Amino acid sequence: MLDEIIEKLRSEVGYVPEANEVLFDIDEEEKETELCHHSRKLAIAFRFLNTSPGTTICIVKKLRVCEDYHTATKLISFVYNREIFVRDPVRFHQFRNGNCSCMDSW
Repeated sequence: MLDEIIEKLRSEVGYVPEANEVLFDIDEEEKETELCHHSRKLAIAFRFLNTSPGTTICIVKKLRVCEDYHTATKLISFVYNREIFVRDPVRFHQFRNGNCSCMDSW
């Protein structure tokens, strides 16, 4: 499911993972792969498999949201017409129609 989500984001809205955030000493293609299989993105894909279309999704993690995940989640909320709530230690994010409640000032 996650691969389907990423492919749809790439084809419909031109999503490209922000590889500059990966601090490992690996090539660019591996960095993109690591970003595409981020644990929060896996959580969203899991909820897609276990909920009906249009159902609100809620994700809670102990780590702060990274820029790539924030961008991807905004796009997922737009492309799939889903409301997604994400709680990290610093802020609560509400993604709806390609926008976030933090107005990108996190």
